[in-house]
Order: sequence, then C-alpha cells, then structure tokens
Amino acid sequence: MEIQTLNPTTPRQRQRIEAFLKRNGLRFDDMHYYAAITDDDGEMIAGGGLKDNVIKCVAVDDAHKGEAIANTLISHLIAHANEEGHSNVMLFTKPKNRQLFESLSFRLLAEAPEAVLMETGIGGINNMVEQLKKIKEEGEVCKENNQGCKKEEKTNLNITTPQHLNPSTPQPLTTTTPLRGVVVMNCNPFTLGHRYLIEQAAKQVERLFVMVVREDCSLFAYAERKAMVEQGVTHLENVTVIDGSEYAISQATFPTYFLKRLDDAADTQMLLDLDLFRRHIAPALGATVRFVGTEPTDRLTRRYNQLMHEVLADVRETVRLEKDGNAVSASRVRKAMEQGDMSTIRQLVPPTTLPYIIAHLATQALQAELDTTPKPGLVDKDNNGAHRDMDYALMQRSIDTLHPYFVKLALLGCADALPTHTSIRDIGIEAEKAMLSATNGVNTHKGALFSMGLAVVAAAHEERKIAANEEQILKERNGGEDVLVSLQTTIKALAASFPDTNGTHGSKAKLLSKGTTAIKGALDNAREGYEMLFAEWLPFYIERRKERDAHTLHKTLLRIMCDIDDTNVIYRTDLATAEEVKQEARALLDNFSKAHTAEDKEKRIATELLALKDMDKRYTARNISPGGAADMLSLTIFIGSIQT
Repeated sequence: MEIQTLNPTTPRQRQRIEAFLKRNGLRFDDMHYYAAITDDDGEMIAGGGLKDNVIKCVAVDDAHKGEAIANTLISHLIAHANEEGHSNVMLFTKPKNRQLFESLSFRLLAEAPEAVLMETGIGGINNMVEQLKKIKEEGEVCKENNQGCKKEEKTNLNITTPQHLNPSTPQPLTTTTPLRGVVVMNCNPFTLGHRYLIEQAAKQVERLFVMVVREDCSLFAYAERKAMVEQGVTHLENVTVIDGSEYAISQATFPTYFLKRLDDAADTQMLLDLDLFRRHIAPALGATVRFVGTEPTDRLTRRYNQLMHEVLADVRETVRLEKDGNAVSASRVRKAMEQGDMSTIRQLVPPTTLPYIIAHLATQALQAELDTTPKPGLVDKDNNGAHRDMDYALMQRSIDTLHPYFVKLALLGCADALPTHTSIRDIGIEAEKAMLSATNGVNTHKGALFSMGLAVVAAAHEERKIAANEEQILKERNGGEDVLVSLQTTIKALAASFPDTNGTHGSKAKLLSKGTTAIKGALDNAREGYEMLFAEWLPFYIERRKERDAHTLHKTLLRIMCDIDDTNVIYRTDLATAEEVKQEARALLDNFSKAHTAEDKEKRIATELLALKDMDKRYTARNISPGGAADMLSLTIFIGSIQT
C-alpha cells in the first residue's frame, strides 16, 4: 500500500475521487489537496482531503477498516497541513466517528445531532479562549480604575427583560451579579439598525461585547466592518467590540458531503455555531445573555434566532428599528448603493459609516469601467487593447490593491476642515507604491488614483458637512443640483493646493503640442472642477441610467471621448490622431442614437457593438488607448452614485 497525491482540480483525478467517495456514501466537497491510499493493484482503498486547515472527505473501504489505515491517512493529512503553515487542524464528521478521531488526538469543539467539529494541534480554540478571557479581565480592571472600587465590592444593575423586548416598556431594576451580554453581527455595512440593537442591549447589562463576524464573504471586508462598528459605538461606555471568532460556522464553511439529507445542512451548521458559542465563547467572556434583532424577512436568520432560543439559556430579541415602515437593514443600504441613492443611505447609516460606503462606490466605479466590454484600445474582458503590459487580471489586482487607500482618503476627508495637500499626497504616494508592487511596476491606475482620490476626499468632506448640520444644509440646497455644485467647489479647492506636475503623460502631451493648442492635463481639469464632467458627461450618464439603457457605459465613454483632450492618446500618438479619435467617437455615438423603433434599436445596437469591436481592433493595431476617457468614465460613474 502507498499514499498517492491527487489534484481535485484536475478533471480526471476529480472523477476518480468522486467515484471513490460515492462508493463510500459521501459526496465531493471543495478541497485543494487529496491523499489516496491504494492497494497493490493500484485501487483506491482510503482517502482524505484538505481545504486550508480543514480535513474533508475521509473514507476507508469497508474491507480495509481496522487495518490502521485511517491512522496512517490522518497522520499524513495533518503533516501536510502543518507543512502548509497550519499549526492546528480541524474536521467535521459524523457523530459516530467521534471516538475514532479522539483516538487520533482530536478533541471535540462542538456537536449537533448530525455532525461534530473536532480539532487537533497547537493553540486553536484554547488560544482564542485565553484572548477572550484577557479582554474580559482588562475590562474589569478598567472599570475598577475608573470607579476606584474593588471587584468584590461591586454591585451591578440588571434589567430583567422578557425575551421579546419592547424597548418602550419600562423594565424593573434588580441588584445581582455582574451581567454580561454578547451581540454577534455581520454589519455589511454597519447601519442605524445595528447601532439601535447595540444601544438597547447595552442598557440591560454591565458589559456588552460586540463580536463582528470574521468570515470575509461580504461586500465590506472584515477589517472595514469591525472599524465601522468601533467608530459607531464610541458613545457607549460599556460596549467592547471584539474580534470575530475564527471558528464561526456558516453556510460557506460547513461541509455537507457526509449528510444524508442536504436539507439538514442549514440547521446543522447553525447548531454547531451555537454550540461553539455556548461551550467556549460565552464562558470565556463571562457572558450569560445573547442579544439579537427580530428578523421579519430572512428565513434562515429567523430560523437561527429560533434555534438560539432552544439552545441558549437567555436570549433577548429587540424589535428592529424601522424607517418608512421597513426594517433598517444592511441589504437596504447595499441596494441604495447600487441605485446611487445617497439620500436614502444617509437615513439608514450613522455618519461614521459613510466614508466606507464612499470608498466602496469609488472602487465599484473603477470596476464598472474595467468590466465595460468592448472598449476601443482599452483593457476589457475580451482583450488587452493597445496594452502589451496589462490584462484584465492585472487591472483587477490593481483595483483590489487601491481599495484600502480609498478608505483612508475617505476617512481623511471626513473632517471639519479640508485636509492638507501633504496629507492627501502621502496617502496617494503610499497607494501608488502598493499598486506598482501588486502589478510588478506596471502603471495601471495612476491617473484614476489622482482623479478618484480627490473626488473621494471631497465627497467624504461634503458628507461630514451634511452630518454636522443636516437639516440646515439640505434646506439650503436645492436637491442634487446644489449637492453637485458644492462637491465641485470642494474638488477645486483640493486641486488648487497641488503644484504643477512634471513627467506625467499630461505634462509631456503639453510639450508635444508646442503651445499650438490649449491641452489640459489631469491637474488642469481637476483645478477647473471637471467642468465638462459636471456640465455634460454626468447629465448624459444619468439620463441613460434613467432610461435603463443597457449600453449606458459604452455610450458615456464615447460621449467623453468626443470632448476630452486625451493626453494618453496624444502621448502615444499625436495631436492629429487625438482629434481623429474625437470625430470617430462622435460619429459612432450618433449612430447609436438613430434608432426609432424597438426592432430598429435592437439592430442598431448590434451593429454599433460590432463597430466598437472593429474600433478596438484598429486602435489596438495603432497603439491608441483613450486612457484619459476611461478615467473620466470611472469618475462620472462615481459622482453619479453620490449625487443625491
């Protein structure tokens, strides 16, 4: 017998794994590594896989059970996980296998009727428990120092509350032992509804711990979500925001390959998650109360709340905060982000969340430009355009790298006074270095970083002004139009502090023009507050969106190309070519708009998309890349998303 390594991502080897698992009553699950034990004839008699530090899909043929094969297999998988840098290894399995894995040094973490979670190795759950105990003890010491009393002499106010809390009903106060509670929330993003739940829970306990779900499968990354919560609860002295559990079990992390019925998966993962909380997290924090908000719409969350009442001793539900007859929820905020409805977003989130939303809208705008396909001479989903050193994956990596710096810029702009040129420049330099590192020195988004960075700072600053005196400002402003005027003024003020540039495509294009024409670079356009964008391109884009035009971004790009002195085109070719690009874009845009009937329109669009593809081929061959227009398309999309 020998151990063979199989690659689950290779079709033929995956088929071999699937056949073996099916023979043993299991289904295939997501894995990056699989080890198979074969007999002298090369037949697989045992196997097991890994996904990061989780062992999966372990099976031994009935004819070979009891031959210590499982021990050999599991030892091999643990050793391989250790080699990959995982000091502790986990597995989900059937309850009947618990004793087998305990004999192989695994310890129980949580159990449910259909599954158990086990772990082996150094650290693991014990490290997390010790960290939580330390947080609890630090909070107690801090409280003692503030109050000047000894721990054993403390008395605490406990609000005795029924499980379904009505916040408007006065609750009796009783003196009892210290009462601590926990709220676990995702906050994607942090809303006024989340803050309301925390505020109501904080009234009922001496110390409230808010645990943010660590798993990163949300629009907002874990670090952002935790930061939003921390900044949103600074007014609550008895609230401590703590790291999310690395052991949180969800639909994304819980494997289902060994369950007889997939219908059991949701309840099983919820029960394991609650058992982990009951066994490890709550005792480490000294917490006896779990707080949740009522769930009127989501079936799975409502089921989770129901199971929570069955498993935990003290669960208290708070009726969710409503706005305009609907629960304030993160999903409503995300929908408003998609629709560019900033006025609705302001009503659903605290001001501290807005910089993170602004940064995400900026990143989404860059993504929307990249995804627009086809584009003439530019990188898109189909090809690299006129860029031999760039492709879609590289551009995507660049956008992902820049996102945290848009967050930094938004937080910088969210202040009473405009930030200095130096502070903006320093973040910009840091972002550019990170971008070049991620792209191996290729300048993918330098121009977009400048224009979008300024707009992000300006937008965050405008939101700060509104938050400081919302009623008066919104009264003075006449809807979205005045919002845009104020934003444009702020962009001008920020750009005015930047000195003239040397060495950029814009500055080189000016030299190429030899003074024969008034070429404007990126800084010139910013100092003028992007006059063409606000006066022409943005209204054009918004009108296409209102019409639900499927080709809004193609048409807006062409509209921008009609007007812009694209220094990227001039730098790569010459002034005559840049003028030719303008004329061709205008002709193509006009053709896009000539249809009069629905049938006509469909034919026209198909024809013009083919024309765009033809333009792309020709521009690629001639080294023409309207990168300046692409940057302005991103900026137009962004400002369109924050205009109201």
